[in-house]
Amino acid sequence: MPIPPYHWWRTVFFLIPAISVYTVVLGAASILSSLFDRRGHFAHGCARAWSWLILKTTGVRVTVEGLNRLRPGTTYVFVSNHQSIYDTPVVFASLPYQIRIIAKESLARFPVLGWHLTRGGHLFVDRQHPDRAGILKRWRALVSDGLSLIIYAEGSRSPDGHVGRFKAGSFLLAIEAGLPIVPIAVVGTRQVMPKGRLRTEPADVRLIVHDPIEPSVVTDPTIQDARALADRVHRIVADAVEKLQNGRNPVIS
Repeated sequence: MPIPPYHWWRTVFFLIPAISVYTVVLGAASILSSLFDRRGHFAHGCARAWSWLILKTTGVRVTVEGLNRLRPGTTYVFVSNHQSIYDTPVVFASLPYQIRIIAKESLARFPVLGWHLTRGGHLFVDRQHPDRAGILKRWRALVSDGLSLIIYAEGSRSPDGHVGRFKAGSFLLAIEAGLPIVPIAVVGTRQVMPKGRLRTEPADVRLIVHDPIEPSVVTDPTIQDARALADRVHRIVADAVEKLQNGRNPVIS
Protein backbone atom coordinates (compact mmCIF):
# COMPACT_ATOMS: atom_id res chain seq x y z
CA MET A 1 0.00 0.00 0.00
CA PRO A 2 1.47 3.40 -0.98
CA ILE A 3 2.32 5.87 1.79
CA PRO A 4 -0.10 8.86 1.84
CA PRO A 5 1.51 12.12 0.69
CA TYR A 6 2.78 14.74 3.10
CA HIS A 7 -0.24 17.02 2.68
CA TRP A 8 -2.60 14.18 3.62
CA TRP A 9 -0.77 13.65 6.92
CA ARG A 10 -0.68 17.41 7.49
CA THR A 11 -4.43 17.71 6.86
CA VAL A 12 -5.49 14.77 9.03
CA PHE A 13 -3.14 15.20 11.99
CA PHE A 14 -2.65 18.98 12.06
CA LEU A 15 -5.21 20.98 10.09
CA ILE A 16 -8.35 19.10 11.08
CA PRO A 17 -7.52 19.20 14.83
CA ALA A 18 -6.54 22.88 14.56
CA ILE A 19 -9.71 23.83 12.69
CA SER A 20 -11.78 21.86 15.21
CA VAL A 21 -10.27 23.94 18.02
CA TYR A 22 -10.94 27.18 16.12
CA THR A 23 -14.54 26.10 15.53
CA VAL A 24 -15.25 25.14 19.14
CA VAL A 25 -13.61 28.23 20.71
CA LEU A 26 -14.90 30.86 18.29
CA GLY A 27 -18.25 29.09 17.88
CA ALA A 28 -18.77 29.14 21.65
CA ALA A 29 -17.84 32.84 21.78
CA SER A 30 -20.26 33.53 18.93
CA ILE A 31 -23.11 31.66 20.62
CA LEU A 32 -22.53 33.45 23.94
CA SER A 33 -22.42 36.82 22.19
CA SER A 34 -25.94 36.23 20.82
CA LEU A 35 -27.26 36.77 24.36
CA PHE A 36 -26.45 40.48 24.16
CA ASP A 37 -25.84 41.14 20.43
CA ARG A 38 -29.14 40.60 18.62
CA ARG A 39 -27.83 41.74 15.24
CA GLY A 40 -24.97 39.22 15.29
CA HIS A 41 -22.14 41.68 14.61
CA PHE A 42 -19.82 40.10 17.18
CA ALA A 43 -20.70 36.65 15.84
CA HIS A 44 -19.70 37.82 12.38
CA GLY A 45 -16.41 39.02 13.84
CA CYS A 46 -15.88 35.50 15.20
CA ALA A 47 -16.63 34.08 11.75
CA ARG A 48 -14.08 36.40 10.15
CA ALA A 49 -11.45 35.45 12.75
CA TRP A 50 -12.26 31.75 12.21
CA SER A 51 -11.87 32.23 8.45
CA TRP A 52 -8.57 34.11 8.78
CA LEU A 53 -7.13 31.42 11.07
CA ILE A 54 -8.13 28.63 8.69
CA LEU A 55 -6.57 30.37 5.70
CA LYS A 56 -3.40 31.24 7.60
CA THR A 57 -2.99 27.74 9.01
CA THR A 58 -3.55 26.12 5.62
CA GLY A 59 -1.25 28.53 3.78
CA VAL A 60 -3.90 30.12 1.56
CA ARG A 61 -2.93 33.57 0.28
CA VAL A 62 -5.86 35.64 -0.98
CA THR A 63 -5.74 38.56 -3.41
CA VAL A 64 -8.93 40.64 -3.57
CA GLU A 65 -9.76 42.69 -6.67
CA GLY A 66 -12.64 45.10 -7.28
CA LEU A 67 -13.68 46.19 -3.78
CA ASN A 68 -13.61 49.78 -5.06
CA ARG A 69 -16.68 48.89 -7.15
CA LEU A 70 -18.81 48.69 -4.00
CA ARG A 71 -20.42 51.51 -2.02
CA PRO A 72 -19.72 51.41 1.73
CA GLY A 73 -22.86 51.01 3.81
CA THR A 74 -24.89 49.45 0.99
CA THR A 75 -26.66 46.12 1.46
CA TYR A 76 -25.79 43.63 -1.27
CA VAL A 77 -26.54 40.12 -2.40
CA PHE A 78 -23.16 38.59 -3.22
CA VAL A 79 -23.42 35.70 -5.70
CA SER A 80 -20.42 33.39 -5.95
CA ASN A 81 -19.31 30.24 -7.69
CA HIS A 82 -18.59 27.26 -5.41
CA GLN A 83 -15.40 25.24 -5.90
CA SER A 84 -14.38 24.17 -2.41
CA ILE A 85 -15.30 24.29 1.27
CA TYR A 86 -12.56 26.94 1.42
CA ASP A 87 -14.76 29.39 -0.53
CA THR A 88 -16.57 30.47 2.64
CA PRO A 89 -13.41 31.32 4.64
CA VAL A 90 -12.12 33.26 1.62
CA VAL A 91 -15.37 35.25 1.29
CA PHE A 92 -15.77 35.98 5.00
CA ALA A 93 -12.13 36.98 5.50
CA SER A 94 -12.04 39.18 2.39
CA LEU A 95 -15.32 41.11 2.17
CA PRO A 96 -15.62 43.99 4.69
CA TYR A 97 -19.37 43.57 5.08
CA GLN A 98 -21.69 42.04 7.63
CA ILE A 99 -22.51 38.88 5.69
CA ARG A 100 -25.08 36.15 6.28
CA ILE A 101 -25.35 32.96 4.26
CA ILE A 102 -28.26 30.97 2.91
CA ALA A 103 -27.53 27.39 3.98
CA LYS A 104 -29.25 24.06 3.63
CA GLU A 105 -31.40 23.18 6.62
CA SER A 106 -29.30 20.15 7.61
CA LEU A 107 -26.41 22.44 8.63
CA ALA A 108 -28.51 23.77 11.51
CA ARG A 109 -28.19 20.37 13.22
CA PHE A 110 -24.38 20.40 13.30
CA PRO A 111 -22.98 20.89 16.84
CA VAL A 112 -21.35 24.31 17.40
CA LEU A 113 -21.31 25.30 13.70
CA GLY A 114 -25.07 24.92 13.32
CA TRP A 115 -25.69 26.69 16.63
CA HIS A 116 -23.43 29.57 15.55
CA LEU A 117 -25.24 29.90 12.21
CA THR A 118 -28.66 29.80 13.87
CA ARG A 119 -27.83 32.30 16.61
CA GLY A 120 -25.90 34.50 14.17
CA GLY A 121 -28.95 35.15 12.00
CA HIS A 122 -28.09 33.07 8.95
CA LEU A 123 -30.88 31.70 6.75
CA PHE A 124 -31.73 28.02 6.48
CA VAL A 125 -33.67 26.61 3.56
CA ASP A 126 -35.40 23.26 3.19
CA ARG A 127 -34.46 22.54 -0.42
CA GLN A 128 -37.17 19.93 -0.79
CA HIS A 129 -39.96 22.19 0.52
CA PRO A 130 -38.75 25.82 0.44
CA ASP A 131 -40.95 28.36 2.24
CA ARG A 132 -40.56 31.27 -0.17
CA ALA A 133 -42.74 33.69 1.79
CA GLY A 134 -40.97 32.88 5.07
CA ILE A 135 -37.52 33.21 3.48
CA LEU A 136 -38.40 36.58 1.92
CA LYS A 137 -39.74 37.86 5.26
CA ARG A 138 -36.52 36.84 7.03
CA TRP A 139 -34.46 38.24 4.18
CA ARG A 140 -36.13 41.64 4.48
CA ALA A 141 -35.52 41.60 8.24
CA LEU A 142 -31.80 41.12 7.56
CA VAL A 143 -31.82 43.97 5.06
CA SER A 144 -33.45 46.27 7.61
CA ASP A 145 -30.48 45.52 9.89
CA GLY A 146 -28.03 46.46 7.12
CA LEU A 147 -26.82 42.88 6.57
CA SER A 148 -25.69 41.51 3.21
CA LEU A 149 -26.11 37.97 1.89
CA ILE A 150 -23.79 35.50 0.18
CA ILE A 151 -25.31 32.91 -2.16
CA TYR A 152 -23.60 29.97 -3.84
CA ALA A 153 -26.00 29.89 -6.75
CA GLU A 154 -24.85 26.54 -8.17
CA GLY A 155 -26.37 24.85 -5.12
CA SER A 156 -23.35 22.63 -4.43
CA ARG A 157 -19.61 22.50 -5.03
CA SER A 158 -18.40 22.02 -8.59
CA PRO A 159 -17.11 18.49 -9.22
CA ASP A 160 -14.91 19.46 -12.18
CA GLY A 161 -13.82 23.09 -11.67
CA HIS A 162 -16.33 24.54 -14.15
CA VAL A 163 -19.11 26.87 -13.01
CA GLY A 164 -22.44 25.06 -13.07
CA ARG A 165 -25.69 26.73 -14.03
CA PHE A 166 -27.03 29.11 -11.38
CA LYS A 167 -30.36 28.22 -9.79
CA ALA A 168 -33.05 30.85 -10.26
CA GLY A 169 -34.83 30.66 -6.88
CA SER A 170 -32.53 33.02 -4.97
CA PHE A 171 -32.59 35.52 -7.82
CA LEU A 172 -36.38 35.63 -7.67
CA LEU A 173 -36.11 36.61 -4.01
CA ALA A 174 -33.47 39.22 -4.83
CA ILE A 175 -35.71 40.81 -7.43
CA GLU A 176 -38.62 40.88 -4.97
CA ALA A 177 -36.41 42.43 -2.30
CA GLY A 178 -35.01 45.01 -4.76
CA LEU A 179 -31.39 44.42 -3.73
CA PRO A 180 -28.31 45.02 -5.90
CA ILE A 181 -26.53 41.79 -6.85
CA VAL A 182 -22.74 41.57 -6.87
CA PRO A 183 -21.20 38.74 -8.92
CA ILE A 184 -18.01 37.46 -7.30
CA ALA A 185 -15.61 34.89 -8.72
CA VAL A 186 -13.50 32.77 -6.38
CA VAL A 187 -10.51 31.42 -8.31
CA GLY A 188 -8.03 28.87 -6.98
CA THR A 189 -9.75 27.27 -3.98
CA ARG A 190 -10.09 24.06 -5.97
CA GLN A 191 -6.31 23.74 -5.71
CA VAL A 192 -6.59 23.96 -1.92
CA MET A 193 -9.24 21.27 -1.48
CA PRO A 194 -11.51 20.13 -4.34
CA LYS A 195 -14.75 18.32 -3.70
CA GLY A 196 -14.23 14.71 -2.63
CA ARG A 197 -10.58 15.01 -1.50
CA LEU A 198 -9.42 14.75 2.12
CA ARG A 199 -6.25 16.74 1.63
CA THR A 200 -5.45 20.45 1.62
CA GLU A 201 -2.53 22.22 0.01
CA PRO A 202 -1.27 25.83 0.22
CA ALA A 203 -2.30 27.94 -2.76
CA ASP A 204 -2.79 31.45 -4.09
CA VAL A 205 -6.47 32.39 -4.42
CA ARG A 206 -8.12 35.35 -6.12
CA LEU A 207 -11.46 36.90 -5.22
CA ILE A 208 -12.81 39.04 -8.07
CA VAL A 209 -15.59 41.50 -7.18
CA HIS A 210 -17.59 42.59 -10.24
CA ASP A 211 -19.82 45.63 -10.71
CA PRO A 212 -23.15 45.51 -8.83
CA ILE A 213 -26.24 44.77 -10.91
CA GLU A 214 -29.40 46.63 -10.01
CA PRO A 215 -32.36 44.30 -10.57
CA SER A 216 -35.20 45.62 -12.72
CA VAL A 217 -38.21 46.94 -10.84
CA VAL A 218 -40.83 44.26 -11.45
CA THR A 219 -44.14 44.30 -9.59
CA ASP A 220 -44.76 40.58 -9.88
CA PRO A 221 -41.52 38.90 -11.03
CA THR A 222 -41.74 35.50 -12.67
CA ILE A 223 -39.34 32.58 -12.70
CA GLN A 224 -38.45 33.64 -16.26
CA ASP A 225 -37.29 37.04 -14.93
CA ALA A 226 -35.20 35.27 -12.30
CA ARG A 227 -33.75 32.84 -14.85
CA ALA A 228 -32.66 35.71 -17.13
CA LEU A 229 -30.91 37.43 -14.21
CA ALA A 230 -29.33 34.17 -13.04
CA ASP A 231 -27.94 33.51 -16.51
CA ARG A 232 -26.58 37.05 -16.75
CA VAL A 233 -24.72 36.74 -13.43
CA HIS A 234 -23.53 33.24 -14.36
CA ARG A 235 -21.90 34.51 -17.55
CA ILE A 236 -19.94 37.13 -15.61
CA VAL A 237 -18.68 34.69 -12.97
CA ALA A 238 -18.03 31.80 -15.37
CA ASP A 239 -16.09 34.09 -17.70
CA ALA A 240 -13.68 35.04 -14.90
CA VAL A 241 -13.27 31.49 -13.58
CA GLU A 242 -12.76 29.90 -16.99
CA LYS A 243 -10.16 32.47 -18.05
CA LEU A 244 -8.23 32.80 -14.79
CA GLN A 245 -8.47 29.25 -13.44
CA ASN A 246 -9.04 26.97 -16.39
CA GLY A 247 -7.29 28.99 -19.08
CA ARG A 248 -10.04 28.70 -21.63
CA ASN A 249 -13.05 30.55 -23.02
CA PRO A 250 -16.13 30.59 -20.79
CA VAL A 251 -18.73 27.86 -20.98
CA ILE A 252 -21.87 29.43 -22.41
CA SER A 253 -24.98 28.54 -20.41
